[in-house]
Amino acid sequence: MPTYISLINWTEKGIAQFKDTVARSEAGKELASTFGGALKEIYWTIGPYDIVAVSEAPDDESATAFALTLGAQGNVRTTTMRAFSADEMKGIIEKTP
Repeated sequence: MPTYISLINWTEKGIAQFKDTVARSEAGKELASTFGGALKEIYWTIGPYDIVAVSEAPDDESATAFALTLGAQGNVRTTTMRAFSADEMKGIIEKTP
């Protein structure tokens, strides 16, 4: 399945309820599965982003639907990027002239 990296920031609502962040991450894992995906890893970080997550989804549409549904809950804002493994990158390079 395609892999996605999400850079996540808490909203005002999310930071006000920071003590619930681990429980919310578990709920996020359940939510991802409803779109046929998986929230593989979650890291709470120091710096410009509060959380970095690694997820998988069957396609870009499912990944986007997951991110929209998560964001609609009002606790986080996400920036999500499609990520490629070394094998996937080799395949991409092989397609170039």
